[in-house]
Amino acid sequence: KMSKEYHLNDYSWETSEDEFLLEEFSQNHKKGLNVRIGFAIIAGALGSSFQHGYNTGVLNAPQELITGWVKSYVCPAVVGEMTEKAKEHAMDYKEMLSNETLVEEWLSKETLALNEACNTSCTFIWSWTVAIFCIGGMIGGTLCGFVSSRLGRKGGLLLNNVLVAVGATLMGLAKYAGSYQMLVTGRLVIGINSGLNAGLAPMYLSEISPTSLRGVVGTVYQLIITLSILLSQVLGMNNVLGTEDGWPWLLAITAVPALFQLATLPFCPESPKYLLLDKDDEMAAESALSWLRGTIEVHDEMDEMKKEQEAMKLVPKVTLKEMLTNGSLRRPLIIAMMMMLAQQLSGINCAIFYSNKIFQTAGLNPQESQSATLGMGTMNVLMTFISLILIEKAGRKTLMLIGLCGMFLMTTLLLTALLTFETVPIMSYVAIVAVILFVVRFATGPGSIPWFFVTELFAQSGRPTATSIAV
Repeated sequence: KMSKEYHLNDYSWETSEDEFLLEEFSQNHKKGLNVRIGFAIIAGALGSSFQHGYNTGVLNAPQELITGWVKSYVCPAVVGEMTEKAKEHAMDYKEMLSNETLVEEWLSKETLALNEACNTSCTFIWSWTVAIFCIGGMIGGTLCGFVSSRLGRKGGLLLNNVLVAVGATLMGLAKYAGSYQMLVTGRLVIGINSGLNAGLAPMYLSEISPTSLRGVVGTVYQLIITLSILLSQVLGMNNVLGTEDGWPWLLAITAVPALFQLATLPFCPESPKYLLLDKDDEMAAESALSWLRGTIEVHDEMDEMKKEQEAMKLVPKVTLKEMLTNGSLRRPLIIAMMMMLAQQLSGINCAIFYSNKIFQTAGLNPQESQSATLGMGTMNVLMTFISLILIEKAGRKTLMLIGLCGMFLMTTLLLTALLTFETVPIMSYVAIVAVILFVVRFATGPGSIPWFFVTELFAQSGRPTATSIAV
């Protein structure tokens, strides 16, 4: 066998080729993926990013059902009269509503005016129901720095599930209580939960991951978002839970992944970086790192974290004022903020929230619109899988720029299609292609990179504050 001689002081020994291979495997095992870190990634990501994705897409399919229910409580007299008119002519109420000519013929001018005002009120309520999720997200994102510093990454994720329980209960019982206010409040609460998750989960995943896997693991958060969006679209179909009796259950299902996280995450350790750099608990940090790497040979990583700890002692604690006035911190903060703004203002929320409505506006019937939405969700998942592979090879900047340029072109194409489909029927299908390719380009880079990029730009001392501002 081949061998190599080592000298240490006055001693020497020979190490066989088999032992070299075993040592190399051990080093790669420590640096790469293993069962324990895989378990921690699933426990940390599934229950958190699911809330973000599922509650982004869940209202898309049952929009007409929920607005119809809201209308019955906002304007019961108008709905009652229209229902009676439909019965008189042996016609279904919904069928009558879809025929504007019949509505104008059968209803008095006064009722028509009231119906128009009622529709405006319902649209306003629906807009708040959708948008307040994002407002809650901003509130949760702002609290992220405080929660991650006081409770830790793991502790914050676990406690955040209390908000899921409250939000799911409010949304699930809103119909039975006859209160659309409960639905709106539930959306706000689940939005706060998602905003906290958007900061805590990528931070936890980044800090427990080996350097070689940090980009891939960071993309896992976005991958689960896309999977949960697709799941919400499938469950929201007319033959699943997209029914009069099913939509409250559709909204309440968001509690299931929270239960999964509560059952699994307690068995995982806290972030080793948080334990050492924030809590100054070297033994707990080494124990957590050993558990994650599946070996006690973690001295190199511990030494790196200790160097970062020593460097932190030489600089004052990073406050909001320091973040905004210190040029060395302000520049990466601006980059992180622009990355998040480019993602959130790109129009992706509009595509996810209102894809069914966009496709119907382009001339598709409800069934075709649902199918197109499922196609969009499927492509979103597939391209996020591809970005897992490309993220370390192509680089963050390249994927981000390619994605944003593609989204700009597809938005322009979609606008053209929506303006011309009435005179050029084929443009209806061009609109479908434009929306799907828009989502594909989003998933290529802008969808996943901003979530973990902020954790790569900042050291431990500035990470919570920067995450709060950027997210």
